[in-house]
Amino acid sequence: MSDLAVSGLQGVLWDMDGTLLDSEKIWDVAVAELSLELGRELTPEVRESTLGNSMRGALTKVFAHTGTELTERMFSFGRDWLTARVGSLFAEGIPWRPGAKDALQLARDMGLKTALVTNTERGLVDNALDTIGREYFDFTVSGDEVDEGKPHPAPYLRGASLLGLDPSSCLAVEDSPTGSLSAHRAGCSVLLVPSEVAVEPTPGYVLLDSLVGLTADQFRSAWRDARTSAAS
Repeated sequence: MSDLAVSGLQGVLWDMDGTLLDSEKIWDVAVAELSLELGRELTPEVRESTLGNSMRGALTKVFAHTGTELTERMFSFGRDWLTARVGSLFAEGIPWRPGAKDALQLARDMGLKTALVTNTERGLVDNALDTIGREYFDFTVSGDEVDEGKPHPAPYLRGASLLGLDPSSCLAVEDSPTGSLSAHRAGCSVLLVPSEVAVEPTPGYVLLDSLVGLTADQFRSAWRDARTSAAS
């Protein structure tokens, strides 16, 4: 029997912004500029509340902060504005999160099935994949391909389904409370590597300071320990 059969870990579902790529800082710039465009300077608290959100979720909070009614016309304006601005910033280069590229390769070397699961919309995901490399994923799920974004479980349920796996056999790698909640609700174990927001220990999550030096044993133990803590 293989090590993977013993461990029960069969797939890894990767978040993108803040987990694989240090792109939350790019979103920081774009969201702050949009808030000013709508007439009010963005506060750190509002920006923090949008981390890991779907496009609609983030825009709902920014529009509320600026006192702007979020009609469908204004939603389209905000989405198009952010997509264009983030796209232009992505074109200047997106830095990796520490250890992320090696961790992606490790999952492949272990023979695990892998999917990218992000709230970011497809156009920007395809831009980012030029940096990450499409070869690391069997499938990718973007925020505009599911009915509900994170923290709803739909994105991670779709990712596991595309891999042909039960979510309970998957480890989700996340950086935000919003994304972690999505994965947990879907039934995944969660390896949480915070980037911009401190996170308290939570049943079902394993916290790690960094992906640097991640080993195969740590992948397996994170899956197992998260399941154990969720059941306790």
